[in-house]
Amino acid sequence: MTKLTDLTIAEALDGLAAKQFTSVELTDAHIAASEAARPLNAYITETFDLAREAAKASDARRAAGTAGALDGIPVGIKDLFCTEGVRTTAASHILDGFVPPYESTVSGKLKAAGTISLGKLNLDEFAMGSSNGTSYHGPVISPWKRTGADVDLVPGGSSGGSAAIVAARGVMGATGTDTGGSIRQPAAFCGIVGLKPTYGRCSRWGIVAFASSLDQAGPMTRSVKDAALMLTSMAGFDPKDSTSANLPVPDFSKALTGDIRGLKVGIPAEYRVDGTNPEILKLWDQGIDWLKQAGAEVVSVSLPHTKYALATYYIIAPAEASANLARYDGVRFGLRVPGNTLDEMYENTRAAGFGHEVQRRILIGTYVLSAGYYDAYYLKAQKVRALIADDFKKAFEQCDVLLTPTAPTPAFGLNEKNDDPIAMYLNDVFTVPASLAGLPGLAVPAGLSGDGLPLGLQLLGKPFDEETLIRVGGVLETAAQFSARPSFGQGA
Repeated sequence: MTKLTDLTIAEALDGLAAKQFTSVELTDAHIAASEAARPLNAYITETFDLAREAAKASDARRAAGTAGALDGIPVGIKDLFCTEGVRTTAASHILDGFVPPYESTVSGKLKAAGTISLGKLNLDEFAMGSSNGTSYHGPVISPWKRTGADVDLVPGGSSGGSAAIVAARGVMGATGTDTGGSIRQPAAFCGIVGLKPTYGRCSRWGIVAFASSLDQAGPMTRSVKDAALMLTSMAGFDPKDSTSANLPVPDFSKALTGDIRGLKVGIPAEYRVDGTNPEILKLWDQGIDWLKQAGAEVVSVSLPHTKYALATYYIIAPAEASANLARYDGVRFGLRVPGNTLDEMYENTRAAGFGHEVQRRILIGTYVLSAGYYDAYYLKAQKVRALIADDFKKAFEQCDVLLTPTAPTPAFGLNEKNDDPIAMYLNDVFTVPASLAGLPGLAVPAGLSGDGLPLGLQLLGKPFDEETLIRVGGVLETAAQFSARPSFGQGA
């Protein structure tokens, strides 16, 4: 039989239903794989003992015929989701000791579906980063290495812990959050599937906020079908989140028909940006051919304001972050550093509690919101954001889905870009436009670079049309036949 840690979620559900193994056995196998992968630093908090107890309860439910949709499946939770009774850090020093008395809606839905959480996964501090290098708890190391080299690589960010441990077979799926590409870019770097749903598809309640008009939760898995299965359990209206969409949640896995004949796939010319790795452009052309061969019609579209997306994002996101992070002052949450006055206590706490990248973004955000600069920067950025969204709306009058690269390069070395924040920000050049427009995006592993690293392709869809994304993503996955795996994660 295939190793338990090599099974997909769909295969494991079949195996559990057929009584080929139990959830306790499945969970123990993934705990062993997670322990073997500890050098990756993917977990901030391991909850293996809780997981074993939950697995026993899952087996009891299955024996009683009351199993949920994902009952018995080991998963990991990005440490940006509040989890009742389990510490939540957002990878920041300032949340030291914070144990939420409540559960985020998304992690609560997964728990209700029967998943087994193995722990809280590492990330960039407050989800601010593209390499997972800004975590107070240390960087996550990618399970991948360049062929013939021993240099540690980044897993991408901010959901780097989620991507790394899914790729290393430590869990079968994980939650991520995507503000400017934080699900899709690490999925591409680690050779897994990452799905950012439409803004509003999944509740943001109980997720530590970064940029409220952009943040969106989604699944990270090793197959498109697994992403569809997880999304079905994660999505849905939540009256506790005013931006949550009151729409029915379909069974997304039923969209995987394998038939895309007649669909129109848009290719935006503006995504051929300078500096993109030639191997990624070649893979993009290959992806176009795969979809043509499957019966789709390929059309050229234009997104003329794409070139302004990154600059727009790095005004709006820091502005919202500076407002959201004002609540961390040493009074109500986590860390408190004493001072002679109340103001001094605030200053000492925030100076010690926030890392350099978070401080940089708070300063940028405060500046663009300040008197005299609000109109020049923030208001103008919002106007450009509307133009970017309008570009997508016009493009989708000509096509059903867009195909683009996910990231401009493969994973880079752990310390290669630490001193160059602009180079780091450019990693999100292909993912940020859809985030600004609130659109769904799906990253699918599609090939390897010359030095053996995963490369991904991205599909972008119309609002709340994740089904078409999943349908086309399934065809892309079948054509790519991506079976490479990292050196870590050989499993139990």
